[in-house]
Amino acid sequence: MKLINTTIASLGVGAAMLAAGSVTASAAVVCRDHVCWHVSEPREYPAEAGVVVHEDNWRWGPEERYEWREHEGHGYWRDGAWIGLGPVGIGVGR
Repeated sequence: MKLINTTIASLGVGAAMLAAGSVTASAAVVCRDHVCWHVSEPREYPAEAGVVVHEDNWRWGPEERYEWREHEGHGYWRDGAWIGLGPVGIGVGR
C-alpha cells in the first residue's frame, strides 16, 4: 500500500511540474529587417520599432537570409545597435 501511495504522489508531482512548465513557456522570435532574436515572452513594441513577432518555432525559408543576434532585456535591434525599451520609456542600450 505504501508503494501505491508513493507512486500516486510521484505522478501527481510530475504532472504538476509538467503543467507549470508549459504555462510559463511563451517564448517568441522577434525580427526587424533581417535581424532576429529570441525573447522569453512576447511584449509590446512601439510602431516605430518596425518589428515582427513570430511564434518560437518560426524559421525563415531556404532562400531567405537572416542573422541571429541575442541581447538581454526588452528592446530591438536598429542599424546594428540595441534599442532598450524600459518600463519608463525608450533608451539606447549597449
